[in-house]
Formats: sequence, C-alpha cells, structure tokens
Amino acid sequence: MLIGRETERRVIERLVAGARVGTSGVLLITGEPGIGKSALMAEAVTLADGLRVLRARGTEAEREIPFGGLLQLLRPALGELEQIPAPQREALAAALALSPGAAADRFAVGAATLSLICRYAEAAPVAILVDDAHLLDRPSAEALLFAARRLLADPIVLLVAARAGEPHPLADADLPRLELTGIDLPAAQRIVAGLPVDLVAQLHRRVAGNPLALLELANDPEQLHRLPPGRPIPVPALLADAFAARASRLGPAARTALLVASVEDGDLGVIARACGELGVDVAALGEAEQAALVVIGDGRVEFRHPLVRSAIYASAEPAQRRTVHQAVAAILGPAEADRRAWHLSETVLGESDEVAAALHLAGDHATERGAHAVAATAFERAARLTEHSQERAARLVAAGQAAWFAGMPDRGDSLLGEALAFEPPPAVTTWAHELRADIAVKCGSPARARDILLAAASETNDPDTAVGLLSDAVNACFRLGDAAGALRAAEELDRLLEATDRPGVRILGLLASGSAKILAGRPGTEQIREAIRLEPSAELDRDRRRQIWMTLAPLFLREAGTGRALLEEAMRERRDQVAVGTLPALLMHLARDEATTDRWADAAAAYDEGIRLSRETGQTTELAICLAGQAWLAAHRGQAEDCRALATEAIGICTERQIHIGRAWALFALGDLELGQGNPAGALPSYERLAEVLDSLGLLDPDLSPAPELVEVYLRLGRTEDAVATAREFAVRAEGKGQPWALGRSARARGLIEEDERFFEEALGWHQRTLDVFETARTRLAYGGWLRRARRRVDARTQLRLAVSDFDRLGAPGWADLAAAELKATGETARRREPSTADQLTPQERQIAMLLVDGESIRSAAARLFLSPKTVEYHLRKVYAKLGIHSRTELARQLGPENP
Repeated sequence: MLIGRETERRVIERLVAGARVGTSGVLLITGEPGIGKSALMAEAVTLADGLRVLRARGTEAEREIPFGGLLQLLRPALGELEQIPAPQREALAAALALSPGAAADRFAVGAATLSLICRYAEAAPVAILVDDAHLLDRPSAEALLFAARRLLADPIVLLVAARAGEPHPLADADLPRLELTGIDLPAAQRIVAGLPVDLVAQLHRRVAGNPLALLELANDPEQLHRLPPGRPIPVPALLADAFAARASRLGPAARTALLVASVEDGDLGVIARACGELGVDVAALGEAEQAALVVIGDGRVEFRHPLVRSAIYASAEPAQRRTVHQAVAAILGPAEADRRAWHLSETVLGESDEVAAALHLAGDHATERGAHAVAATAFERAARLTEHSQERAARLVAAGQAAWFAGMPDRGDSLLGEALAFEPPPAVTTWAHELRADIAVKCGSPARARDILLAAASETNDPDTAVGLLSDAVNACFRLGDAAGALRAAEELDRLLEATDRPGVRILGLLASGSAKILAGRPGTEQIREAIRLEPSAELDRDRRRQIWMTLAPLFLREAGTGRALLEEAMRERRDQVAVGTLPALLMHLARDEATTDRWADAAAAYDEGIRLSRETGQTTELAICLAGQAWLAAHRGQAEDCRALATEAIGICTERQIHIGRAWALFALGDLELGQGNPAGALPSYERLAEVLDSLGLLDPDLSPAPELVEVYLRLGRTEDAVATAREFAVRAEGKGQPWALGRSARARGLIEEDERFFEEALGWHQRTLDVFETARTRLAYGGWLRRARRRVDARTQLRLAVSDFDRLGAPGWADLAAAELKATGETARRREPSTADQLTPQERQIAMLLVDGESIRSAAARLFLSPKTVEYHLRKVYAKLGIHSRTELARQLGPENP
C-alpha cells in the first residue's frame, strides 16, 4: 500500500484515465534517492490495470550497452515491428541488434520508437513506465525523449522516474514533471509504526521525510546518535554508508558474490559462472538476501535499491574490482564480445593494444546500431588504452565524431582537439578539421568553422580534399556573411578547378565558387548553372556537400525553375531516410525558396518545422536563420507581434554568434513590417541599419540589399537626392548580377525616380521570369500609384486591381490595404478577397493537409513528419473543422495547386 502520496497518486490516475479515452500524457517524476519514485511507479502499474504495459528500468551495469533499455522496454511490442514504415523498421531493428543495418541518424530510432508504441496502442491503451531513467543508456533515453515530445492524441501514458540532479537527456528536456519531496509526519508514523512518536518526529525531521532513509534509521535508531547534531543529513550519502556498512558485516564469500552482482546486469547464471571463476559459491548470495540487500528470483539478482549497487561497488578495493571484472570477462563467450571488452577495459592499468582493439570493435558495433553516445565512450576509452600516438589520435577522432553524432558537440570538439595535438597523419587531420568545422557551423560559430576550414585547405596536398574543405568554408562564410572570406576561397577553388575534370569535384567547386562571387557582388551565376548541368557520379549523389550546395543554388539565382526540383528531391530523400539531423538546413532553404513564390503558407510550415527541429537537435545556426526567415515572412503577412518576437530572438542569437546572414534577414523583416503598415519613417532605421551591416561585411549581392525599399522610403519622406543615388547605385549591382529578381526590383526603383513607365514595364517583364508574386504586386502598386499621380486613372486602376488581388491572394493584408487605398484614390473601390478559412490553419495543420492533398496516406504522412497516425488524425479533424469540410476531395478542392 502506498502511504503519503495521495496527491501524486491522483496526478497519475488522471493521466491513466486520459490514456483510456485516447489522450496522451507524459510525466517525469524526479526526486532524491529513497524518496519513493519506484513505489509510485509500482502504484502506477496498479492504476494502469487493463492497459498494455511496457516497462524498463535503467541500471548502472547496462549504461554502456547500446539500446539495452529500449530493448527491455519494447520487447512486448516487437510483434508489431513489421507494421511500421520500412526505413524506421530497419533503423530500429539494427539498433536493437535484431538484424544488421547501416548506421542511422540518431533520431531515426526515436521516430521508429514512436511508430512502434503507437502501433502497439492501436489494440488497447498503453502505459509506458521507465524507472531509474538516469541510468538508461543515452541512445535509449534519446529515443524515448523523441517519442515523448510527439505524443498527443494516442491512448498512451508515459511515466518516467529519475533521480534529481543527475544529468541525462530526459532531465534536460522540457517534459512535464513532478518533483517528489518528503512525506509528512503522519505518513512517516504509519511507515515506521511501533517506534516512539518523539523518535519518529526526530527521524522525520533529520531526513526531511525521505521514506527509505526513515526505514534505514528505524532499523538502527542508534545511528541517529552517531550523526552530527543539528546538521542536515545528505540522504544519498547516509543511505550509501548504511548499505555499505550492512554489506561489510557479511562473510567474505557473500561480499565477493555481491561485488560480482554489482558489476553485472543481474543475470544469475552469469553471476554464478563468474563466482565459480573466483572460487566462490554463488549460494553465498543468500546471506546478502537475508540482509535485505538483494532479492533473488526468476534467474535474476535484483538490488533493493540502485544505491545498494553503487555502495557495494564503490566500497570495494580497486584491485578487488579489477579481479571481479576479469572474472566476468573470462566467462563471457564470443557472442558477448562487446560486453567482454567493457569488462576488460576496467582491468587494465596503463595501456593495452589488445583491449583497445576489442573496445574499438565494440564502438564500431555501437555505431552500426546508431548508438553514437555509447560508441563515443568506447572509442575514447580505446584511445586511452592505445600505446601508439597515431592510432590513439585516430581513435580520438572517431570518438569525437561519435560524440557529435550523438548530440554532444562540446565533448566532440574537445576530443577532436585532443586528437590533433598528437599530430596525426594527413587524412586523420583533415577528418578532424571537417568535424570541428561541422560542429562550429551548426552550433553557432560560423567564424570558427571558416577559420578551421581555410587553414585545413591550405595544409592539404590533395586537390580534391581541398575543394571539399573550401566548399564547406564558403558555406560557413554564407552564414557568417563574410563576402571577403568567401571570395578568397573562390579564387583558390578556381585555381584548383583548372587542374581537375572529375564531375563530382567540379560540381562542388563551381557551386561554391559561383555563390561566393555573387555574395561579393561578382559574376558567378554561370558557374552555378554549369554545375547544375553536370552529371554527378553515384558517389557524389550521396555526398552531403553536394546536397548542401544543390539546395543553395536556387537562393542565389532566384529564377523560375532552376534548381527547385533538387530542393524537393533532397527533402524527400532526407524524410525517407529519417535523417532528422539534416532537415533543419534543408527546411530553411526550402522555406526561403517558397517564401519567394506564392506558397507562403507552405513556407511558414517549413520554417516552423525547421525552428522546432533546430531547437531539438541543438543546431543554433539553423535556428537563428529559420527564426529570421519566419520573421521576414511574418512581416509580409502583417503579423506584427510575431514578426517582432521572431526578429528579436534571431537578432539576439545572430549578434552573439556572428550569424550575419540571419541578422540581415531579421533587419529586412523589421523594415518590411513598417513599410507594409504604411509607416516609411518607422521602416527607415531598420533598412539603413541593414545597409550599413551589408556594407561593413562587403556583402554586395543585390538580392540582400534593401535599396529598392529605401528608394521608396526616401521618396515618401521627401529625400529625393538620396532616393536617386540609392537607385542608381543599386542598378549597377543588379546589372552586374544579371538575374531577373534583382533586375526587376532595380527597374521598379528606377521607375519611381525617373517617373518613366518604361522602367515599370521592364520590371514587370523581369518579374515574369521569377515566381515571386509579392515583388510583382509591389511593382504593380508602385506603378499604379505613379499612374494615378500622373492623372492616368484608368491605367492606374488596371495595375492596382491586380496588386490588390495578388496581395490578398498571398495573405499580405497590410500591402493589400495600401493598394486598395491607392485604388480608391482613383475613384474605384477594391473588390477584396474574403479571408480564407485556410488562413486559420496552423503551420503543422497546413503541412499535414498538404501531404494528404498530395496523395499521402495518414500513416505515410505521419512517418514523413515523425508523428503518430493518431496525431495526424487529430490535426486533420481540426483542419476539417476550420475549413468546414468532411472529405479529402473537399480538402484538395480548397488547398490544391490552384488554391495555394
């Protein structure tokens, strides 16, 4: 019977009741050792009567066993494995060592875990109970966290208990939590009934109501008199000392058998064989059971509490621990080679190439299963045991890569730096530099990434390697907004390209060089087009660098058609492969591209997902740029509060970490917001600050410049000379780039200062070669306003009607109001588009709806968005309610290609 936890019991009861009716509930229960977390979890089992129960418990012995906790948890549900999407099934089967497979993105197993438990819950509601989660292996904890964040409309309750103050993925997450404190005095009196009331009160006060500590002191009240008077008792230390003292009173054989049990996972057969190796009868464990330190049954040895295991292990002499690990290693067969390697690593004093090699192999196996955190520890420990410095360096680099892939960038960078100190061979050095740069560029230090890559490129003697490093450097410079650095890299790329005709190398070099030149205001578009026309090799098709640059190409060209199919192909591929870690950058590029078409709602959905995944994966750079892009889009859509909040967060991150491309987008957003509200004076500071930032960085790509907007602002504020100078300077840059997007904006600006309709007509011609409806509408508004002022009202109405229609269709109400006001000044009232109910859809609802419009099933849409089918159905019901429809046919009618 659970005593003193009525309030906490009711919390769990409500969550279980929610699961019974199809509502997900997640709760992280934390508290100090002995506070009653496990007792509450046991009570949850009773409350979950009738639910399908999945249970797991973290243990110290299995902390480095890849996905050991997840296998324990999911074992009853594995019969449903064949029913989840194939890429997820393959990732999970490989992770759980059920079948061989290639290393997967660390989030792929999380997506598969979500799919499997949701499939398991289709037959009956499910209760997932994970105790001692701070002792789970990290890959299991991350998979569980990925699933927990996405549970919404499934009949699932997830309860996780973990020790407070222990670092682990679940503790660092934003999960709902319940912090357990001590029980009250009446409950304490019920737990230790039979003791004098005043003694119970004294015990209760000294241990702050910790139930396990109460019981321990109650068994030996004299301990109370041996404690320092008046001081608070550190309960974990008190309990550990009490358990160690109890174990010390056992006989030598029992103590040895207990130490063997503390280094293994509780398998009585393994413990018995290891005891035999040490000449000890495993039956001696019965003495430890009588002392209430362990419970033996069903072929298992379970410690009364995790602190018992820790106390036994910590109190043993180091030599004694090494002997026990050696004994366990000796009885493990070839099928358990990885576990044997871990035990052997605890026996070595100094270095051992043999043990290091075994650990390295264990790291390889962990990598193959996607357990990168475990692999990182294996490779690092192998490196520490390696005699030769060159091989040690290579293993440290492998450890650094695994740590980075596991989402531990600081640890990864530290290991890579340590490896480089050993002056490894060129190939290993390049590998380390590439990884350090990848960490830096994604986690918010593009400047550091640039410096690492440029230095590494200058040191290598291999031209192909140098091209790869320099293309990564240009990518860092793009985020950094460093035009000069990008141009230096481009000059070196051009020199290297003269000596190679390999398609893969040329594609990378041409894309990076062309983009770098455009950033610096130099001709580079033809290099990009040449790269896109080249036929890549199969190897390059899988190269992450090509994927990066092929998705960047449309942003630099800004013309209809070119490169857009590559973006969509890359996105499909990444989703199909469940490559969650690579999605934020792709989503940013896709959203920016869609934001320059009429697919604003899709762009907002892509930005929204990019922001969420960037936060989840710790990719600070992509987070900042996605925030800035979403702010720019919100400005055009008239969402003032959202725009300012997004821009403020983006500018904060970008300023701190020198992500200047994001700062430029955010400043542009703030200026556009004010201009779209008819407030040119309010727009001026942001535009002028943006122009200053771009000039200081040498960023001369006309597509980044607010010059056309400044021309309009200056004219409306009576600063004609500034407008003329700005328009003419911008015209030179636009003509130098020679792309329709820049030329169209330039012609509009010249039309305003020259007051000549030829420029407006020229601008509209250039706009037809792009997909940017917004810029076309801006030109029609400017053109129509000029025609009205020239007293050509009939001609003005033609342009202004189209502007109003386009702005309304896009969902730019502020701009539509400005165009309608101009039209009214000609004597005509605009016929406004009624706001569509589709405008009320959230980004995620829009994303789900569009996948279904494109023909995806509920299950396939769920897999592509890393959600459960029930969650997709939940959002789809909301979509139908908002749109007032009841079928997919009606959905396609409202949101199909003709209704973007």
